[in-house]
Amino acid sequence: MTDAMPRLYVCTTCRAGKPVGDGELPSGAHLHAAVALALQGQPSPAVELHEVVCLSACDRGCSAAIAMPGKWTYVLGDLSLELVPDLLIYAASYGASKNGVVMRSRRPASLNNVLVARVPPMELRA
Repeated sequence: MTDAMPRLYVCTTCRAGKPVGDGELPSGAHLHAAVALALQGQPSPAVELHEVVCLSACDRGCSAAIAMPGKWTYVLGDLSLELVPDLLIYAASYGASKNGVVMRSRRPASLNNVLVARVPPMELRA
């Protein structure tokens, strides 16, 4: 992981409570693709995008996690394609923050209820 940019891990197996038919992609895969497309249009992306298989937040719809060395890691749930622009705004704020904490008043209102968990940085774990 680079020190300069946070990583956004999007669960590509999330189904958001919907059945997935043969040959269909889960909602999480669509979310990952939408984030990737949005990042392509940015001259200087604020986050490195990675896919991950299952963040174990299945009851919270599509999920993602954002992490960076020395900062708190956050797991986000209830994500949808409509939230992609706000998710990228949040990622930029996360990257610019000292410790990864983005206060509720500083993140897009659409993301105020998506936090599932936070994990302390490795340096703080005893």
